[in-house]
Amino acid sequence: VQLVESGGGLVQPGGSLRLSCVASGFTFSAGWMHWVRQAPGKGLEWVSTTTNLGRINVADSVKGRFTISRDNTKNMLYLQMDSLKSEDTARYYCARPKKATWGPTSGWDDYIYWGQGTQVTVSS
Repeated sequence: VQLVESGGGLVQPGGSLRLSCVASGFTFSAGWMHWVRQAPGKGLEWVSTTTNLGRINVADSVKGRFTISRDNTKNMLYLQMDSLKSEDTARYYCARPKKATWGPTSGWDDYIYWGQGTQVTVSS
């Protein structure tokens, strides 16, 4: 099983980034997927959910700015991040929850698979 994130980097406040995650070794299309993030010294924060059929949910902190999507034909998960703020600085992970979870999760124990993450730094 592998989840490999990419697309992070350094961006100025107000800028945009698109994160990608490629999955292999499991049936990507059959399950829900999350984006989560972790800032230095802080706990894991749920960011967004997509169901296997593409229904989506996003955290209030990123609502209207971040959009999750998936391409089941390519085993790809995406996170379009617009109007980035300094408080969005974190390491971002794509992750498969152990069970179908629509909203916030408690931590890594709620996940069965996750990648190595990609760093997003929002700074002027």
